[in-house]
Amino acid sequence: MTDDLDDIKAMMAEATPRPDPGRRAENLTLAEKNFDMLQGSRGGPRLTPATGQKGLLSGVRHMLDSLTTKGGLTATTALVACGFLFMTPTGQDLWQQAPAAKSTEIGPDSTVAQTRTETAADDTSVEARDSEEAGGLAPEVMEAPVDNIVANPNSPPPPAITLNEQTEGGFHDLGNANATAILSLESAPLDLAAEAHSRSQFAPSTLVAPAPAADYPILQQETNTEAFPDAAPNPLKITQDSPVSTFSIDVDTAAYSVVRSSLMAGQVPPKEAVRIEEMINYFPYDYPAPDADDGPFRPTVSSMTTPWNPDTQLVHIALQGQLPAIETRPPLNLVFLIDTSGSMDQPNKLPLLKQSLMLMLDQLRPEDEVAIVAYAGSAGEVLAPTPASEKGMILAALARLGAGGGTNGQSGLEQAYAIADQMAEDGEVSRVLLATDGDFNIGIHEPDALKDFISDKRDTGTYLSVLGFGRGNLDDATMQALAQNGNGTAAYIDTLSEAQKVLVDQLTGALFTIAGDVKIQVEWNPAEVAEYRLIGYETRALNREDFNNDKVDAGELGAGHSVTAVYEITPVGSPAQLSEPLRYAAENTVATTGELGFLKLRYKAPGENVSELIETPIRHGSEAGSDARFAAAIAGFGQLLRDDTYLGDWSFDDAIALANANRGEDAFGYRSEAVQLMRLAESLSQ
Repeated sequence: MTDDLDDIKAMMAEATPRPDPGRRAENLTLAEKNFDMLQGSRGGPRLTPATGQKGLLSGVRHMLDSLTTKGGLTATTALVACGFLFMTPTGQDLWQQAPAAKSTEIGPDSTVAQTRTETAADDTSVEARDSEEAGGLAPEVMEAPVDNIVANPNSPPPPAITLNEQTEGGFHDLGNANATAILSLESAPLDLAAEAHSRSQFAPSTLVAPAPAADYPILQQETNTEAFPDAAPNPLKITQDSPVSTFSIDVDTAAYSVVRSSLMAGQVPPKEAVRIEEMINYFPYDYPAPDADDGPFRPTVSSMTTPWNPDTQLVHIALQGQLPAIETRPPLNLVFLIDTSGSMDQPNKLPLLKQSLMLMLDQLRPEDEVAIVAYAGSAGEVLAPTPASEKGMILAALARLGAGGGTNGQSGLEQAYAIADQMAEDGEVSRVLLATDGDFNIGIHEPDALKDFISDKRDTGTYLSVLGFGRGNLDDATMQALAQNGNGTAAYIDTLSEAQKVLVDQLTGALFTIAGDVKIQVEWNPAEVAEYRLIGYETRALNREDFNNDKVDAGELGAGHSVTAVYEITPVGSPAQLSEPLRYAAENTVATTGELGFLKLRYKAPGENVSELIETPIRHGSEAGSDARFAAAIAGFGQLLRDDTYLGDWSFDDAIALANANRGEDAFGYRSEAVQLMRLAESLSQ
């Protein structure tokens, strides 16, 4: 007699089909076909990282061989169902919605390659152990199906956040729920992880809310914080009301390089970045040089019809400095003050800075000395005062510099001046050469405060020159304040060729001063000139009374340097006069005839505190040469970039024609480059 349990067992045995070897072979064939579809190609299955077996198929075969007859029927039935799911239109659409994405791991001290290599090495023993416990199954089969993975809130956070790069369908966010799945697949081939992620993205059971934004790194676009001096173009002056014009000379060239940098980047430069006097003075000119007994420089004045207005005239004032013999120059004490803050970590900043200073070393003599101070969050001496003949030591110190931290300009300047004081000896020249992008964000950073600090230091006899590098946060206003009040010059280096020009070709003029506090004053004759305007020099304007005050600082003229200034004047009776004569104006009592105006110059010899005066009349009939006409073309170019209102319908084409007609010898190609920049500006302005 049997109990009910035995009866039930007998009934189940009769209902269970007997093993059918033919049907089993058909099921295996169908499983292999479906596996090929899941791989995304019609090729053979991929090798697993743990063994040389054929991935999922070998695992399925092993599983079927290990199962009982009833278990085998259940497993093969499930595989057939999965195959039909992906063969149906709905199943195909579901699978095709997720394009394969490449996984990128972002860790604090690792790259994608490093992370994946380390993970693979650590997981070797785990894979072997899992293979043994499962009877040689591949790791892919041993892992839980991705669409069944649920985030464990008690699990520790993964060591690195894994994000997906952009695919054709946009960015795919893994979310916290799938982090465990990705970590478990790190040792698998890269495309296997992508396929598993694709399935997890679109499986209905795993649609979860994305992780909070705070869980992911936020990539922010760098803000443009460039700052330029806020100076409006010089206005038109009525001679009867304001006959005297006074300003300091400027031999800086930074503005031209900034303009070039913008145009070469496909952008019209900011109007406030266009300082026309610096554009004009960028070029070498063949002005008459002074005789040995004529003083440190020689003035030359000429005039011409204004290219953009036939009813006005341009008055061209040129100063040409002497160039002493190089072998007779005094020894030089040079302190490189180098900005190594985080903002300098760009190819056109610190790396270009190092290359530029390396070019300069070949121009120094054995008796010259070099020291290096680097500053970021704090300042430090990188190289103690070292003879320039020890070039290897200097180059090694430059090579060690790296970028990082804030920009403590005050600390750097203080230490650089302290070292310069230690190096100074009678008869020697000391100069601090500041190389920076101008981003002073720690300590003194306001131009006015910097002006006071540098003004106090320049009386020690140590001058300051500034080299600007890079764009995006170029603080041109601060650089101008430093250079102008440190009795030095400012240049902007955007290419290695510009470094060659500033630090090799023009090094003597940049570092050795032949005249200090040079001021220009022009008194215009109301009987001849109704109106006038100075083109450029807005940041160098002086009060009328400052001209005779030797305590008022002005610009320095370096050895061999030239200075150019251009006035546009409106003759009395010209139809171009914009102002109406005053009804009650006093009659002109000027007795001098034939003079447009009177030019006065003041300067101090190096080391002197009392200025000397040079005077010369500005007369009719001094016709301008090709140098003056090329300078006029650059003056027009600058006004076009600033969109000034005095040019009428004069265009870039007119500037190009005038510059081309007066390029002259152009040994270094600077003038040809200017013409190309004009062409580029014309295209960008349309």
